[in-house]
Amino acid sequence: MSRSVLLLPGDGIGPEIVAEAEKVLHKVNDKFSLGLSFDTALVGGAALDAEDTPLPADTLDKARKADAILLGAVGGPKWDSLPMSNRPEKGLLGLRSNLELFANLRPAILYPQLASASSLKPEVVSGLDILIVRELTGGIYFGQPRGVRQLENGERQGYNTYQYTESEIRRIGRVAFEAAQQRGKKLCSVDKANVLEVTVLWREIMEELKSEYPDVELSHMYVDNAAMQLVKAPKQFDVIVTGNMFGDILSDEAAMLTGSIGMLPSASLNSEKQGMYEPCHGSAPDIAGQGIANPLATIISAAMMLRYSLNEDEAAAAIEAAVSKVLDQGLRTADIMSEGGQKVSTREMGEAVLNAL
Repeated sequence: MSRSVLLLPGDGIGPEIVAEAEKVLHKVNDKFSLGLSFDTALVGGAALDAEDTPLPADTLDKARKADAILLGAVGGPKWDSLPMSNRPEKGLLGLRSNLELFANLRPAILYPQLASASSLKPEVVSGLDILIVRELTGGIYFGQPRGVRQLENGERQGYNTYQYTESEIRRIGRVAFEAAQQRGKKLCSVDKANVLEVTVLWREIMEELKSEYPDVELSHMYVDNAAMQLVKAPKQFDVIVTGNMFGDILSDEAAMLTGSIGMLPSASLNSEKQGMYEPCHGSAPDIAGQGIANPLATIISAAMMLRYSLNEDEAAAAIEAAVSKVLDQGLRTADIMSEGGQKVSTREMGEAVLNAL
């Protein structure tokens, strides 16, 4: 039975890193007889340039029909002057909302070979393995009303709405509790319940869910403290669950604990386990076309895709092992370069993973 994978290279370094991940996917497709088929579509700035919309109808149609989606990155200064409603990022948000990709999984794992690349002392981060579960289709990024208006006194005012329904909180909470059951059985829910009413409800719902998962230890932490603790003692965390905005910020902070945001993959899933997989870094237009971007986060995202949406654990583990082997060999792109390492290009890193496979 053929299963379809939609590739969305996007903007900036997106086409370069997706190209390397695509080679890896073709390799495991042949090696493990996965029966995958591949298609490509436009999204973000590339779609704006070609079709004057960040999310063409054809792209959305292909995305709905695909079993899984691999995305590079969207955006760049080229499109910053456009109205907010028509910027490249709206293509990404449109995919998330239309496909109901409400659960964002962002692992922050420190490969032992990269301990010296972390900005923290090796003894603080060695062995780091955190999973951040971020609610992705609600909260302040999607709440209405929103906009910029002019007040009676002539002054302009920007406003956004932070809101969550009970059902939205409950479904992301269950994803996080179930993830904790498969890991270290510790879940920290991050909120700002001392200030924001919406997160008071968030905390109440998490407490209600706790009775359904008696084997998981639930704790709560305010987001400002969580940001501090991630730097002070990150290994205290196993699974973190939080809302859209807090999760966006904390997952990027956690990225730097691992040495480079170029090493962090992510998965965004709906209730049917259909997912969109992408590296946590952005489009990095300043280095696009130079062949120096790190493709490993995208390659590891492809491994997550095989595991979570396509149920191909063996192929996913083979990719992850190949990445680890390449790092053992001392191969490094510029962002993870350390003393004694061998600097390689985007394509050379991808080829190394292929050879390791």
